[in-house]
Amino acid sequence: FLKRRVKFGKYRMGPNLSAAITLLIFFIMFVIFLLLFVPLAVEQAANLAEVDYAAIADALNQPFVELQERLERIGVSSDESLEDLLQKSMTGYFNPGGIADFFAEAISVAGNLMIGIFSVMFISFFFLKEEGLFGRVVMSLVSKPYRPKMAHALDQITSLLSRYFTGILLQITLITIIVTVSLNLLGVPNALLIGLFAALINVIPYLGPIIGAAFGVMITISSNLDLNFYNEMLPMLLKVMGVFATMQLMDNFIFQPFIFSTSVRAHPLEIFLVILIGAQIQGITGMVLAIPTYTVIRVVAREFLNRFEIVQRITSRMSREVKAEVPPKSKGDPT
Repeated sequence: FLKRRVKFGKYRMGPNLSAAITLLIFFIMFVIFLLLFVPLAVEQAANLAEVDYAAIADALNQPFVELQERLERIGVSSDESLEDLLQKSMTGYFNPGGIADFFAEAISVAGNLMIGIFSVMFISFFFLKEEGLFGRVVMSLVSKPYRPKMAHALDQITSLLSRYFTGILLQITLITIIVTVSLNLLGVPNALLIGLFAALINVIPYLGPIIGAAFGVMITISSNLDLNFYNEMLPMLLKVMGVFATMQLMDNFIFQPFIFSTSVRAHPLEIFLVILIGAQIQGITGMVLAIPTYTVIRVVAREFLNRFEIVQRITSRMSREVKAEVPPKSKGDPT
């Protein structure tokens, strides 16, 4: 975009300068994200390390006593009270030693992440500098008779994945705004941290929204221990859960259909099965990468294995909608 559209008088940006500016913009965005997120995360982690778990148990004592009495009436009993079980569970998860170990692990992960980011930026510079480099590398690995089909497949993959990741970025932005503004109106502390975490973790299919909502509820409880449970804390928790429920409905019925209809173009059952397979292969990472990987596989299969009926079936929607989008290669294009 910079190389083609931005110019100074008669001069346009060269490939080196446009690639460097593009990477600089992404780097600045990443630094801004760290400046916003890391201090809030560190502050909240410090708060969790100083949490009085007995106070939390006391705040929840009355409803838990009533719940335990009801369970005992129907024959469900335990040697320990629900209050004791809650306190032990929270102490086990959020004890100072555990949080220190978590930060040590986080520092290690951050170091590896920085190395990875530097490597990606270094490689990306050359891909941005030399437009079409990735396509030329792929084409060089394909024999000449199949190069026209591979060129067509690369065009489709670029178009579909660009739409998919643009949609994901829009989804993250909208969820962050909705959750942050809603929680701010409710007076919940660290609304930006909760909203940003919920939006980012929402990228994980199925599990992400649950983790985001649980995180929001946990932060709300730990930040409002002085409130009366029935009169103040419970109504606030219900409002927080209402915010996440509303956000999830909007995501399921507005955001995701828009993203999938313009990129993946697969049946919901296909998407569900693909995500399950990704989870079995590589856990959460597999779940996140399942849909774009499946999109690439479908495009390649449509170009090279279209004679098989199963391929025709799973790519039928994509075949109908993509044909009109990708212009055929001109005769002068290199193969």
